[in-house]
Amino acid sequence: MTQTVRDYDDPIQVPTEHNPNEVPKLSIVGVDPELGLAGGETQVLGLTIALAGAGHRAELICDPAGRLWERAIAAGIKCHPLHIRNAIDLAAGVKLRAILKRERYDVVHFHTSRAHSMAPLARSFGSTLIVTRRMDYRPNRVFAPFLFNRAVDGVIAISGGVADSLAAAGVDRQRITVVHSGVDCDRFGPPTGEERADARRALGISDGEVLISSVGALEQRKGHRYLIEAIGALAARGKFKCLIAGQGSIHKILQGEIAVIRSLDRIKLLGRVDDPRELLWASDIFAMPSLKEGLGVAALEAMASALPVIASDVGGLREAVEDGRTGIIVPPANASAITSAIVRLTESAELRLQMGAAARARVVENYSMKTMAARTLALYRDSVRTTREHRGGIA
Repeated sequence: MTQTVRDYDDPIQVPTEHNPNEVPKLSIVGVDPELGLAGGETQVLGLTIALAGAGHRAELICDPAGRLWERAIAAGIKCHPLHIRNAIDLAAGVKLRAILKRERYDVVHFHTSRAHSMAPLARSFGSTLIVTRRMDYRPNRVFAPFLFNRAVDGVIAISGGVADSLAAAGVDRQRITVVHSGVDCDRFGPPTGEERADARRALGISDGEVLISSVGALEQRKGHRYLIEAIGALAARGKFKCLIAGQGSIHKILQGEIAVIRSLDRIKLLGRVDDPRELLWASDIFAMPSLKEGLGVAALEAMASALPVIASDVGGLREAVEDGRTGIIVPPANASAITSAIVRLTESAELRLQMGAAARARVVENYSMKTMAARTLALYRDSVRTTREHRGGIA
């Protein structure tokens, strides 16, 4: 069993032992040195904004050349500069220690693997150390027990699948708390008729065409080749298009595969899309054919936008998408199963609408940014209390 924490409907209203009416504030810093703005960085930014909005001192330590720094500064979040080259960057560790010694945070939250590698150097400043694990593949069994069981005070897994992979690598189950990633359900929602028409017009989608979209890094683990193969098998069926947003190392390979199956008119690689909302508004079906996936924020955003999702039976996707109710689960690396799912959904607009509505309701209830922030804050408070008790202090 994974550890659970008390969940408060209002993350601000958490009483202390000394004064039931007191609303204590925490000093929190997130560490994320990545240059891009993938799903993880979206979560970091959303969490930090939510914590700051609740009156906590919420700051970031990140790379000033990265997009997270740019977005956070624009949102009014205080950022401290830190460039981490790799897991053994001792110079970065020294700089991190200097920041933590100066700022004295209650909680230091490491959000990526490179950030987590600095955790052993972040001790001795009285802070509670938390790490989030987003990947569902097993971490290195040699280093995992130390990095997760001893270098930090608490571990967040974004899905049960991620928690299982951690436990398989020797991480103590009692130290793991599952906190699902969150979506801004106000920003990501079903479009109005006018918004949908404008979005489809901008993307060149004609009336009567079914649009299948996918958002994710163009890397082998995302399984886009199987979606492309599935679309190729549907060449003679109806009017539809597939738009894939993202950039990565296999862009040219995927473009070549699209050319081989002669589907250049049906499948397009859009490259990097800073805001996927209009693509989702224009879409009828969302596909996430990943071979591995911690949870799949892109799929959650699609579900919040009232789209049925075709998702691989891997990691957190199998938890988020209810097969036959909010979408269709298919075996990983199986183009024919994706083809069958597409046919089933393209043939019934009513089924798409029913699944889309159920998907939206599921995300609002279980995967909202507000819920994620509240559960994370509850873990922070429990961890801070435990840390202070161990030092002989009072929470």
